[in-house]
Amino acid sequence: MSGASLSKAEGQDQVYLADAGKKVIIIQLHGEEIIVNGNDLLAFEPSIEYEIKMMKKLGAMLAGGLFNVRLRGTGMIAFTSHYEPITLRVTPDAPVYTDPNATIAWSGNLEPTFKSDISLRTFMGRGGGESFQMEFKGDGLVVIQPFEEIVMANSQGSR
Repeated sequence: MSGASLSKAEGQDQVYLADAGKKVIIIQLHGEEIIVNGNDLLAFEPSIEYEIKMMKKLGAMLAGGLFNVRLRGTGMIAFTSHYEPITLRVTPDAPVYTDPNATIAWSGNLEPTFKSDISLRTFMGRGGGESFQMEFKGDGLVVIQPFEEIVMANSQGSR
């Protein structure tokens, strides 16, 4: 979904979709809302409303996840993950911090903020851990993959 473009399939037959051998996860929404990283969204039914959002935070741009898609309604959606995804519970007492390159999706009521630990040590190659993290506060779920997906600005997707 680089550049936030969508394709539409219509008709009475079946459509088979894939993305470079990644695992396909299908979930059913029942009036809920979910936000999916644009690079990980594979398909959704026409009954699902969507809105493509560009993330304007510096951390999001450097992490490669420029576009997210807000999906809401009733129907099935499919997204991809390198390996088996992990679902993390966010509660008001327990915020969740994730690597932006591993974050796939989150509950529509959560609004992530970006935290940075960039310092002179980071630029000298002596920093430890991740330079940018997404912080989720509130009540909901975050889906991550056990893989840091680096998306190049000029790369072509396999969709």
